[in-house]
Amino acid sequence: MNYFNDISWQNGIKDLIDIAAVSYIIYKLILLVRGTRAIQLLKGILVLVATWALSTWLNLGTLKWMMNQMFTFGVLSVLIIFQPELRRALEQLGRGKLFGRSTGLERDLINERIKEIIKAVNYMSKRKIGALIVFERMTGVNEFIESGIGMESRISAELLINIFTPNTPLHDGAVIIRANQIMAAACYLPLSENPFISKELGTRHRAAIGVSEGCDAISVVVSEETGQVSLCLNGMIVRDIKEESLISKLFEELMPANSQGEKAKTSFWRRKGDNGNG
Repeated sequence: MNYFNDISWQNGIKDLIDIAAVSYIIYKLILLVRGTRAIQLLKGILVLVATWALSTWLNLGTLKWMMNQMFTFGVLSVLIIFQPELRRALEQLGRGKLFGRSTGLERDLINERIKEIIKAVNYMSKRKIGALIVFERMTGVNEFIESGIGMESRISAELLINIFTPNTPLHDGAVIIRANQIMAAACYLPLSENPFISKELGTRHRAAIGVSEGCDAISVVVSEETGQVSLCLNGMIVRDIKEESLISKLFEELMPANSQGEKAKTSFWRRKGDNGNG
């Protein structure tokens, strides 16, 4: 009997909703672990599953028994290994962020992040304190985060200034920011091999360009020789960028795409003016 002749249109709609819901959950879970070590662990799990399927298909008794033993204790192992990711997922679910779009609270946090960055950059620029700040976006940069000193700290201008102050333990290297946290400091980044880069640019600028060539990260650089601020994106560098242009570009690239983007931008400028930092 034909399966399609036995189902009603109501059951068909239910099946479509069921498939769509499961697909959306899987998509959100992928976004949750992207850029973390969980991706590599998931690849390992897929290899084990493929090995188990192969042993079952070829009826390899010993290998199949070993895989079954591993899966018996696998659930507990996954809970232990993925504890940070599971905790983050539950926190986001509790805040209503896992399945929803960007909320007003999230936009306010991004506003505050940019505000603190600009405050720190202005301070270091005036005093010619060299700095390199990298913003992670869609492409994960966990390999660079792991090369530095883990922090997972709240973003503040004072903390950034203290990190890059000369002769301090963390001043040499890059700070990497993910969402609203400083993930690590003193991170090593790949240097750009572009032969057309100006010879005036040193290691810090070449690292800023290099990380933007390999992924969609944004880099902000403060030169310790001139105090000039530069912005790197997609392998390109804008040197001596002015404060207004830097704020505008950071908003354009870091703010979530939504209908209230302009409203969020306006609120930032209003708060900035209220604090007398215009």
